[in-house]
Amino acid sequence: MAKKKLDKETERTPSSPSKIIAIFKNETVHFVIGLMLVIFSVYLLLAFSSFFFTGAADQSIIDSGNPADLSVVDNHVKNYAGSRGAQLASYLINDCFGISSFFILVFLAVAGLKLMRVRVVRLWKWFIGCTLLLVWFSVFFGFAFMEHYQDSFIYLGGMHGYNVSRWLISQVGVPGVWMILLITAICFFIYISARTIIWLRKLFALSFLKRKKKEEVETIPAGEDNPEFTTSQPQEVEFNLKRTYKQTPPPAAVVDVQSEEEEEFPTEHAEPDEPSSAADENEGVTMVFEPTVSDSVTSIPKDTEDEEEPGFEVEPAVAEEEYQGPELEPYNPTKDLENYRFPTIDLMKHFENDDPTIDMDEQNANKDRIINTLRSFGIEISTIKATVGPTVTLYEITPEQGVRISKIRGLEDDIALSLSADGIRIIAPIPGKGTIGIEVPNKNPKIVSGQSVIGSKKFQESKYDLPIVLGKTITNEVFMFDLCKMPHVLVAGATGQGKSVGLNAIITSLLYKKHPAELKFVLVDPKKVEFSIYSVIENHFLAKLPDGGEPIITDVTKVVQTLNSVCVEMDTRYDLLKMAHVRNIREYNEKFINRRLNPEKGHKFMPYIVVVIDEFGDLIMTAGKEVELPIARIAQLARAVGIHMIIATQRPTTNIITGTIKANFPARIAFRVSAMMDSRTILDRPGANRLIGKGDMLFLQGADPVRVQCAFIDTPEVEEITKFIARQQGYPTPFFLPEYVSEDGGNEVGDIDMGRLDPLFVEAARLVVIHQQGSTSLIQRKFSIGYNRAGRIMDQLEKAIIVGPAQGSKARDVLCADLDELEIRLNNFLNNLQ
Repeated sequence: MAKKKLDKETERTPSSPSKIIAIFKNETVHFVIGLMLVIFSVYLLLAFSSFFFTGAADQSIIDSGNPADLSVVDNHVKNYAGSRGAQLASYLINDCFGISSFFILVFLAVAGLKLMRVRVVRLWKWFIGCTLLLVWFSVFFGFAFMEHYQDSFIYLGGMHGYNVSRWLISQVGVPGVWMILLITAICFFIYISARTIIWLRKLFALSFLKRKKKEEVETIPAGEDNPEFTTSQPQEVEFNLKRTYKQTPPPAAVVDVQSEEEEEFPTEHAEPDEPSSAADENEGVTMVFEPTVSDSVTSIPKDTEDEEEPGFEVEPAVAEEEYQGPELEPYNPTKDLENYRFPTIDLMKHFENDDPTIDMDEQNANKDRIINTLRSFGIEISTIKATVGPTVTLYEITPEQGVRISKIRGLEDDIALSLSADGIRIIAPIPGKGTIGIEVPNKNPKIVSGQSVIGSKKFQESKYDLPIVLGKTITNEVFMFDLCKMPHVLVAGATGQGKSVGLNAIITSLLYKKHPAELKFVLVDPKKVEFSIYSVIENHFLAKLPDGGEPIITDVTKVVQTLNSVCVEMDTRYDLLKMAHVRNIREYNEKFINRRLNPEKGHKFMPYIVVVIDEFGDLIMTAGKEVELPIARIAQLARAVGIHMIIATQRPTTNIITGTIKANFPARIAFRVSAMMDSRTILDRPGANRLIGKGDMLFLQGADPVRVQCAFIDTPEVEEITKFIARQQGYPTPFFLPEYVSEDGGNEVGDIDMGRLDPLFVEAARLVVIHQQGSTSLIQRKFSIGYNRAGRIMDQLEKAIIVGPAQGSKARDVLCADLDELEIRLNNFLNNLQ
């Protein structure tokens, strides 16, 4: 055992190369290196620019070759970048690539900005582009100004351009060099944009058609204005193109197929009702050639010389909801906060004693007590094995044949008495094994720090959509799961057993892995103190009602309204999924990122929404069915649209955790409870009453629960993490949930004082008529006003018969068809008020 411990310590000690690699992976090091590259590129720019004006004066000093002349203080170098800048400029411009050396500065600046986390697209493309331009312009200037090479102190192409162009002339001649330069320039433009090929094709096709038409006009005999073309076997061509055409084909010009396309589509041996062989050679185009009844056909004369061939483009067919816009890069949902930095692991506390240690005296004593206790009841075992975890040790025993498992299960209290330990739990049998497990708490439990699990390789490299790390199992393995696959979690436990710390671990896990554009939280805290530390990240990660209230929801009436608002958001998202012909939020966002959905039709990138409710029991006691119904709706339907729920309670009774809640929350986390009935309410089995507390928990998702020691993330750690996020740039406002108006909660418009109209009344009326949408959130968003004021304006519009009455979660009907009708109605209404 000591050797294994030594091996583990050796594995954990990082080698020197790994330390060096870790240093160069540090974001601060990246930023410093990038800043140095940018500063160096600016220095070279100063040296290059000054070289054009001072190079002649400095040439004799630089070419002298004596380093001492340049090292002295009074070296008479005129270059603004000093003697070293003059040397660099002379070397790179004259001795290397000429004035195209400026592309070196461009790439150095771009690479520096990339390291500084400034948005730079495809650094490798910048490198290739700058390299090609550097070489091409060097050869071009060296070739174009070869005769003036010795006449100036600046060699425009540098020695590289001069020598390469001389060699090319000796091989292919002057015309050949011009052709090489032209071809490479065209290839470069093709590399930059594939549309260059289309432009060249149009250019050559247009010139060819003009020349061909001119030749045909010249060959027409005088007096024959309407020449006739006859074929021995005329064909009717039907194009079954499985594509859409961007431009309508020109009308009524019948052209003989064989005369112009004889080489491409031979027709001499075409049989009736059989497709031509040419159709098999043209992928994506089905051509059916059928002979007409007549033996000849007369064609209409072709266009005159001054008319051009109409343009023709073929585009692939798209679905009804796919966006047919310009070819753009994939949409980046994080662009608004592209400089956002994820929290660093050093914000969390590091505990020196978080690794489990093996006390052989304790293990041998426990083994002997277990064997003696079982033997005193007539139970013999053949093997026993111990697995030491951070807080609990699992003893696996293999009983002799003929021993009933139920007999061992009934000795739980006797074994606990012999071991003088609290929280003994017997697993009989262990799933997937032919053994029986006895979990015994360690005398010296170790703390599982949040740093050890969040900084673990398993969590950092996870590809889960919503990864959550809870802690470590009794085998000392990091335990994590994907919230998207749960999809909702019920957390329960007695007071002081680690429930709030568990919620902190869940929220912190998501903050470490998700960008603010990808995730939003709805935090409900009836106790008003548990989630208050997250209020500083309001504009980064929090979602709330658009009424300007507190970011953490503490009022019971606001809780009901918020949950119903989440239901409205859920219904809206399902409508968008239906329009996009996808089944879940992952497919929808992937389609939107690839720009296959039109934002003008209401499509948008949808972040995940995680609703976290603490003290659910208090909400049920105060609001009852008003809270339970929207929670049940969200739990039943919201998984596909990326809305997930985590509810916690310290009173796991049947009137709090009802059958509806349990049916829709398949994932359960049970901390220690006081009674077996509470454990059965949470897990449908005993076990939670046998836990030792202080973060010891059972996680159930499926058949059998897993015992996990929850990671300890204290309030000061959470404060450091949230402050780190809050110091960065956030969105202008939180994520506003949609407006919700209850069916029986609408205000009566008869008691509204219309004599004191809001100053924005007329503008708001025009807004809703233009958009044909009677929505309070629309008024609030457009005029940047609070929810209450926008609601009063909407009530005044209803009183003025411009919009209809409230319709629950739907927008109000707009009763004016256009602005003209609105002006008439406003004039009549205002005149009546006077």
